[in-house]
Amino acid sequence: MQTLREFTRKTKRGNILKIVREHYLRDDIGCGSDLCKYCFQNEVYQLTSKHEIASSLFKFPHYLVLDTNVVLDQIDVLEEDVLHNVIVLTTVLNEVKHKSSSIYKRFNEIIHDRTRNFYVFVNEHHKDTYADRDPGETANDRNDRAIRMATKWYDTHLDTSQSSKEFERSGRANTRVVLLTDDAGNRAKAEAEGILVASATDYVKSLEEFPLLVDKLSHKTFDNEKQALPQYPAHLSMKQVLEGLRLKKLLQGAFQASRENYLEGSVNVETYEKGILIQGRECLNRAVDGDLVAVELLPESEWSAPSEIVLEEKNVYADDVPSEERAEEEKDMLQQVQQAAAATSAERTPTGRIVGIVRRKWRQYCGILQPSLIEDTNRHIFVPADRKIPRIRIETRQAAKLQNQRIIVTIDTWPRNSRYPQGHFVRSLGPLGDMATENEVILLEHDVPHCKFSEEVLSFLPKMPWSITAEDYAKRVDLRDLFICSVDPPGCTDIDDALHCRELPNGNYEVGVHIADVSHFIRPGNALDQEAAARGTTVYLVGKRIDMVPELLSSNLCSLVGGVERFAFSCIWEVDKEANVINKRFHKSVIKSKRAMTYEEAQVLIDDATQQNEIAKSLRQLNRLAKILKKRRMDNGALVLASPEIRFQVDSETHEPLEVEAKQMRETNSMVEEFMLLANITVAEHIAAEFTECAVLRRHPKPPPTNFDPLVKAARYQGFQVDIESGLVLSHSLDKCVKEDNPYFNTMIRILTTRCMMQAVYFISGSLQKEEFFHYGLAAPIYTHFTSPIRRYSDIMVHRLLAASIGADSTYAQLLERKSNEELCHNLNYRHKMAQYAGRASVGLNTHLFFRGKEEDEEAYVLFVRKNALQVLIPKYGLEGTLYLKTDKEGKDGVERTKSEIIFTFNEEDHTQRCGNVVFHSFDPVTVRLSLDSSNVQHEKLVFRLVKPYIKGFSVEPSSDADNPPTKKTKKDVKKKN
Repeated sequence: MQTLREFTRKTKRGNILKIVREHYLRDDIGCGSDLCKYCFQNEVYQLTSKHEIASSLFKFPHYLVLDTNVVLDQIDVLEEDVLHNVIVLTTVLNEVKHKSSSIYKRFNEIIHDRTRNFYVFVNEHHKDTYADRDPGETANDRNDRAIRMATKWYDTHLDTSQSSKEFERSGRANTRVVLLTDDAGNRAKAEAEGILVASATDYVKSLEEFPLLVDKLSHKTFDNEKQALPQYPAHLSMKQVLEGLRLKKLLQGAFQASRENYLEGSVNVETYEKGILIQGRECLNRAVDGDLVAVELLPESEWSAPSEIVLEEKNVYADDVPSEERAEEEKDMLQQVQQAAAATSAERTPTGRIVGIVRRKWRQYCGILQPSLIEDTNRHIFVPADRKIPRIRIETRQAAKLQNQRIIVTIDTWPRNSRYPQGHFVRSLGPLGDMATENEVILLEHDVPHCKFSEEVLSFLPKMPWSITAEDYAKRVDLRDLFICSVDPPGCTDIDDALHCRELPNGNYEVGVHIADVSHFIRPGNALDQEAAARGTTVYLVGKRIDMVPELLSSNLCSLVGGVERFAFSCIWEVDKEANVINKRFHKSVIKSKRAMTYEEAQVLIDDATQQNEIAKSLRQLNRLAKILKKRRMDNGALVLASPEIRFQVDSETHEPLEVEAKQMRETNSMVEEFMLLANITVAEHIAAEFTECAVLRRHPKPPPTNFDPLVKAARYQGFQVDIESGLVLSHSLDKCVKEDNPYFNTMIRILTTRCMMQAVYFISGSLQKEEFFHYGLAAPIYTHFTSPIRRYSDIMVHRLLAASIGADSTYAQLLERKSNEELCHNLNYRHKMAQYAGRASVGLNTHLFFRGKEEDEEAYVLFVRKNALQVLIPKYGLEGTLYLKTDKEGKDGVERTKSEIIFTFNEEDHTQRCGNVVFHSFDPVTVRLSLDSSNVQHEKLVFRLVKPYIKGFSVEPSSDADNPPTKKTKKDVKKKN
């Protein structure tokens, strides 16, 4: 059967276009119920009488039909294994797909779970359930009518099958069909048409066997909400926002909340280098970190500056109705921010207020429940682990059970008369402080994909046992006889790269970098490739690795382990004794690494003159050539940067840190790095020449001069002039920043320089001019990533381009599509950034575990002098922390302090803090006492207390040293605790 769908569309020129489409209707689409005697049934996804749910609203067997908003709003309820026998209409499925791709994906997973009995009914192509759109009817109203029509048809259709005498004799109650909709208008129409209908909230509350399911309901309103007074200005409508943006009265950008100050944030707008500053609760106006917002710029006379003070909301009320006391407190806090921001007009920054939300970017948040001040209440405050996210109001009946648990909550709405956004409980992650739970929190908070690889993904792995065939050898260059070796960190199992060096008869050297040929195993477009592209990178936590590709590849078939034949992609140069490249070649190869070494083992081999085997000779030549390459890079303006990095020794049983130390850098680290850089640059030059529009490259933009202000000022106070005109002069300036009495001074200067840098990013060659390809940190005109395909998807893309250019593999359409590759690069940049943040968070977690229950006095240096604190760095551990100088109203600052007349005076001009005769400058040596403050169970923090120089009434009293000697944690202590 065929019907015609007609509609009109207005073209850009204003013409009216009539469009007619054929729409086929069928009478052989099954209803999917095992009660039906008439339809052809699909045995896989069947509505069955085996799962009957007890509802106090509908005390008879029933199937459910969901409308679109129920799926969009109540997906957390649907994911619980409670509701069965659900009819999913294609009208609803298409609307969900159009409105939210993430919820559509989650809903699809439920549908494909055979145990849940969710049946997709193609109502849009069934002759009895298709609804034509009436003249003047909106698309939404038509869809609501189609849903009601399908529900009514199902109820009638099943009644026919249950009216037989055979069914009556069985004594079973008739199965009915219930529509769940949260649209009051749709419910009223359904009732008028004789359809069984209920709201999602009423239906879930009627499931008396599952009382805790109510916690997962999405609440758009709470009880008594309308009685509350407005606390925020009203948002502009979307029409007003769009008009304001068109007239350039408003600006659009992503909102970034401050981690340190809950009354401050900024909006990143393209035309403003540093973004637009937002200060005060009313100006923040219910924006949540990540939201796309519309902002109105304030008059220049009202511009402010970032306050640089740490301000945390301390008082949490379960009942958040505004009070005079709270309003006064809020006013005081805002005054603190504005006083701290009071600065010269030159330091003021564009300031604005948020007037509308263009698009929310809410997600699920990890955190803990705040104990309520009111007994026997279901309303509670959830405190997110991420300080950028506001507290969230939720309703739960299991608060006692969830105390001291990490839980997940999602935001539903944020009305203007509610101090906090409103949300609902999703699930519990586990006990607070448990290592597995805390790692899960880190992964979720940094949006790291970490679920197990699906069966579909694993189906594209090579079948084991796998071996290299004669055909493989014929297609590749055989390099198994070369003395190839790999040098990696200890415990590394995903070995991406290996090296060799041998002398040629003409006196030159052949140097080879051999990279795991991951692209051989991951073919374009299949599920394995899509999963690797979505993950983007391997994520390294302390003692844990989240692989980008399944372990069979990462630690086995692709890993260039010693003594095993492996596929590689080789980049080989002929160089002279001064490391000048004479020629180069690329080819796919078969290698057999002679030895897999750690950096330390390779260094010992190089340093031991008695070792004269081929591997030792190869390493010595590689090391000598690497030093020449590095000097040449430095002479060209490459920067030697630094960051405080630490390494943990982790207990193999408890996974708790036993020892922590700063990472050591050896010559072999630099040796490997130099040849990886050379390979990356060589490949970048080649693929950019071959694919001018679609080469995957990596650039590091030159930082704007304002980024260097903290570095230039800090160096000037120490008597050094840092020139930032170019990378070359900056490099020379940094080399001169040396103090004989402070050997760590130059490292600290380089740490500061690192923080002035921009983020390096992936991009497609056709999207930028050639002069923008430049990599500032490496002083390289062009650069890419080729050397780590096991852990970076960008390298797989580069391998495919390189293979296509040398005829080692075939090309394919998407490889040369600029737009799709730009989208991939955007995801890679995001995943790379989040992986870095997750790694740092893991280091922070393990540092806290290491210092739990102990105190240590350590030598440190002042890195920054702030208005109310000193930022200090401990070289031994590579740790950085804050030594607060001013007490708050409670006389606390992480630790209890007695109130005294101790006053620290901040000098704005030379950035110093003075207390009596003691003056603190950047880079001054100090001694601090480290301990862990666990008073806030969610945000444990390392506390830094001053030991030397001694300031009476502020520093740690000398007598306390004898009472509380610094303690050490041993492996035995860790095991005793467990």
